[in-house]
Amino acid sequence: MTGRLSATSSRRTRAVESFRTAAEAIGPVHAGMSVFAITRGQFSMIDAVRHVIQACAPATISLWTWTIADYEVQAFTSLMQADIASAELLIDSGARMKNHALIQAWIDRFGPETVRHVRNHAKIAMVEGRGLRVLLRGSMNLNFNPRFEQLDVTEGGPDFDLVRKIQSEIPILPMSASNADVVKACKLNDAFEASQLALFQGLKTWAK
Repeated sequence: MTGRLSATSSRRTRAVESFRTAAEAIGPVHAGMSVFAITRGQFSMIDAVRHVIQACAPATISLWTWTIADYEVQAFTSLMQADIASAELLIDSGARMKNHALIQAWIDRFGPETVRHVRNHAKIAMVEGRGLRVLLRGSMNLNFNPRFEQLDVTEGGPDFDLVRKIQSEIPILPMSASNADVVKACKLNDAFEASQLALFQGLKTWAK
């Protein structure tokens, strides 16, 4: 384990200004890789995840997202058809009504214990398989967006371990879970006073 961490900490990061595809920006997926990319929004987080899945398939994945906008439905649906052995979805609890059908489709594909309802604005994905443990994180949403976006892709290391640890500690809640249940599950009370959290009660989720 020490050797693996040492190799991870000493690797050099490849930095890319990308104008084309996720595959071109990320390049070959291999042990110890580390890529930082700035794009013009020409590919999405799902495009990046699908590229990594090809190297790890059949892959185990997890996808952290806020909500699934109307223009992202097709991309989200296509991801469920990829070569995935198992998957988890962490989605903001505010999306339960708007994205009910899509969440149910995910459950139908991967099982009832694969969705975690959280308070979330992180854009993160983990892809694991063939001895690789790849973490993707960036500003991009599930579909392309013609604006500056950034993406980090790394294999192995404490960042992957941290995300997996946090995810494993989040309980599986039913679709009917209360806001208080979600707040407790996310340990928001450990970071905020109750009076601070109260300021955000009843705020509506953006449609896009």
